[in-house]
Amino acid sequence: MRKLIMAVLVVLIAVPAFAVEEPKTDDQKTLYTLGVLMARQLAVFNLTPSELELVKQGLGDGSAGRKLLVDVETYKNKISPMAMARRNEEGVKLAAESKTFVDKAAREKGAVKTASGLIYIPAREGNGATPSATDKVKVNYRGTLIDGKEFDSSYAAGRPAELQLDKVIKCWTEGVQRMKVGGKARLICPPDLAYGERGSGVVIPPNATLVFEIELLDVIK
Repeated sequence: MRKLIMAVLVVLIAVPAFAVEEPKTDDQKTLYTLGVLMARQLAVFNLTPSELELVKQGLGDGSAGRKLLVDVETYKNKISPMAMARRNEEGVKLAAESKTFVDKAAREKGAVKTASGLIYIPAREGNGATPSATDKVKVNYRGTLIDGKEFDSSYAAGRPAELQLDKVIKCWTEGVQRMKVGGKARLICPPDLAYGERGSGVVIPPNATLVFEIELLDVIK
């Protein structure tokens, strides 16, 4: 709850009331990145423009010490339930659109649909080692929902990730074993190869089909 509230506050601070110049210094770039990362947490609310204005008003009143318009102690307990409810609503919507998305992806040039339901789409063939299911790999990756909403990215974090293939979702375990070091591919992961009916946190709704763009940098022995 506290992390979620802080995410909302940080994002709203980062939302400019007017156009700003492109960040140039390291501090400016760091603060901008902080805003982007927090925005991904706030995205679960799918705020309308009028809802965003309400949140900004609350931030302004709270930071300026003005009289508050609601009993914060009562309504702060409703933040997490609202986030989860909106996350679940989005899951229902995306699940209804998933079959069309998956069928289209399976028809892309070079796409392979495996027996598990994974769709593997090579973007660049590698020429190095191929990992096994128990290997640790070094990768750059970007994860999105089928509507393009990004929920995780090593690029945004500014460094590659090192992951044990038998400790990640099934989609990764299976899909990365099809790659060679130096290669890049897209994985379309149905829910049963991802986070299933539970989803993950507030950013991945239940029954979500996930899309990963993965670049295999190394197999760590």
